[in-house]
Amino acid sequence: MLVVVVPVSTLITIFWVVIGILLFRVSTSRIKAAPRWWSRMIVRSFGVKVEVEGLENLDLGRPCILAANHQSQFDIFALDGYLMVDFRWMAKKELFRIPLVGWCIRLAGSIPIDRSHGRQAMKSLAEAAERIAAGTSVLIFPEGTRTRDGNLQPFKSGGMYLAIKSGVDVAPVALVGGYDVLPKGRFLPRPGRIMIRVGRPVSSRDFSQKQKQALADLLHDQVAALIEEAGPVKA
Repeated sequence: MLVVVVPVSTLITIFWVVIGILLFRVSTSRIKAAPRWWSRMIVRSFGVKVEVEGLENLDLGRPCILAANHQSQFDIFALDGYLMVDFRWMAKKELFRIPLVGWCIRLAGSIPIDRSHGRQAMKSLAEAAERIAAGTSVLIFPEGTRTRDGNLQPFKSGGMYLAIKSGVDVAPVALVGGYDVLPKGRFLPRPGRIMIRVGRPVSSRDFSQKQKQALADLLHDQVAALIEEAGPVKA
């Protein structure tokens, strides 16, 4: 079943994105229905259930930065498929160079980030901040990488630079159960349940660039509280 569902749904999604944007000039906001459908197909195929709480805390008419913990690679499918917010992914620029894949993620509105040090990295962050200020919501993983043991790691300040420079709110997002579904080092997900909890946004305007780590720490604590309030997630 999986051998058929995953590749077929992937090819359909790529076709949908390319044809929709290039031939019918569908907006990136509307084209998001394609990767959302694809993500849900993947989630259901592996027997995973996803629940979302707290979406009412967001003003869906305003751009924001969603700061989420990163429990596993399966987080991407859960968030893209079930978090009903028109957001874009931040992706390292190297992904945009992959044949076909890079083309599709660029068409879908993903924002490239240069992870090298120096002027180019700052330039890419400044360009990303401009897109956010102009109305594009984005989702970031402030931990920087997946957790190795399921525990929440410290938040880095890079994403806070974007929030403060763009002047948009930052919303804490907690994922619970993703590590049990697909811990780091495991190849295939196992059936389970993932909960996505959205907290109240924090105004970035209350912080300066010198205080970006303080903003990161505040969001870390809010995500930690959302995780603790959720308790153990039962499959």
